[in-house]
Amino acid sequence: MFRIGHSTDIHRLEPGYKLIIGGVRIPHSVGSVGHSDGDCLLHTVCESLIGALSLGDLGKLFPDTSEEFKGINSSLLVKQVMKVVKEKGYKVVNIDSTIFLEEPKLIHYKEQMRENIADLLEIDKEFVSVKATTSERVGFIGRKEAIMTESVVLVERIK
Repeated sequence: MFRIGHSTDIHRLEPGYKLIIGGVRIPHSVGSVGHSDGDCLLHTVCESLIGALSLGDLGKLFPDTSEEFKGINSSLLVKQVMKVVKEKGYKVVNIDSTIFLEEPKLIHYKEQMRENIADLLEIDKEFVSVKATTSERVGFIGRKEAIMTESVVLVERIK
C-alpha cells in the first residue's frame, strides 16, 4: 500500500536569525524565524511524512509552546518522525520539495540538501528532489519577507 503526504510551511525572514535550509547553513543577512532552528524545508519534510500517515501536523507532535523543542535542530525532528514511520510499518519511496525564496540563490546548496534529506529518510539521493524558485519579486516572498517550502512524499508499507 502506498500513501502520499504533502506539506507547506512559511517562515518570516529577519536579521539576527540563521538561515538553515535542508540542514545546510547558508550565509545571509537574514534568517528564518522559528521555534526550532527555523529550517522551513525540514519542517515540510517532517509534516509531509506525518500527513502521509494521518498523524496530524508538525505542531501536534512538536508544539511550538514546548521548551523541549526550542532551538532544536530540525534534523532531530525528522529522525523522530522516521522512527514513527518505521514503527507504523512504512518506508519512504521518494520525496519532492520546492523552496520559494527570492534570495540568496541556492544553486550551490541544493545537492547538500538532497544528501542530508536522503540520509535522514534512509533512501538514496536519487529519490530526493529539491528545487528552488523565486516569486519574481511578487508578494511576501518577492519582498524578501519570508521563505516558503512545499514537500510531497510517497511512502510504502513494508511487506
